[in-house]
Amino acid sequence: MSQDRLQKMRAPSGHTIYTRKNKKKVERKLELTKFDPTTRTRVVYKEVKK
Repeated sequence: MSQDRLQKMRAPSGHTIYTRKNKKKVERKLELTKFDPTTRTRVVYKEVKK
């Protein structure tokens, strides 16, 4: 993965994942529903600064 397109995303529990984002088409911050292994539920991951 290209390092300039990587976006850091964090769950409320503190678990962190990295994903890609097309900056030309998406201006807002990402919010994705993913599985959080620490709480073992589906939660909303929000984009944070690297």
